[in-house]
Amino acid sequence: MKYESFIKPAIISVAIIITALILGGAFKNRNITQDSISVVGLGTKDFESDEILWTGNYSARAKEAKDAYNMINADKEKVKSFFQSKGFKDAEFSFGGVTFEKIFRTITIEQKGEQIKQEQVFDGYIATQTVAFSSRKNPVLMKKIESVVDQTSELINSGIEFEGSRIQYTYSDLPSLKQNLIEKGTQDARERAEKIVLTANGKLGKLKDASMGVFQITGKGSIEEDSYGGNFDTYSKFKTARITVRLTYNLQ
Repeated sequence: MKYESFIKPAIISVAIIITALILGGAFKNRNITQDSISVVGLGTKDFESDEILWTGNYSARAKEAKDAYNMINADKEKVKSFFQSKGFKDAEFSFGGVTFEKIFRTITIEQKGEQIKQEQVFDGYIATQTVAFSSRKNPVLMKKIESVVDQTSELINSGIEFEGSRIQYTYSDLPSLKQNLIEKGTQDARERAEKIVLTANGKLGKLKDASMGVFQITGKGSIEEDSYGGNFDTYSKFKTARITVRLTYNLQ
């Protein structure tokens, strides 16, 4: 009985000590978590695209595939001569292969009993060919491509079914641009954290965590909202790139 009366208080005392240690550790960890600050910095840069891509296509129709092919070849020479007359060298544009598509027309057949039947009837072929222009770090050629886009109506007036696409603009050195934005975003976040802590009479400690947001490229002056998956504008010559950086610092 005396042994048991000694053991029970001892066990209770040990349990109290262990519980105190656990609670103390939890309280300490909680304070460590709370004694930190997270800030988001923004890195932005306006830039001008130095790459351009523009394509156009023209087509010819005929009952027979070989006739459509001969027609598209004849149009190719006219298209080639047109762009040469605008100052383009042969190496500054290229032609794609000829593609063919069967075309059909719908006919309506009246049958006995006032029934009407519609059928698809083969009506020949459409042959299509693409011409492409591109430039990289060549402002003179880029300007020449931009100028000729508005002159292709001359081809249409000559009987060629020419259709131009929308010009696409890109940038040749995205890796360097991203690194520059990360530096700016990190510096901005650091300065924000320092101002907040200074205003609160605190002191900034070591960096605890850092994460980077999505890389965004939009047209300069655009009000387009950031996308979760990232925006990558290819139709504006003048663009704005931006990225966010989140930094978490311990407080001293």
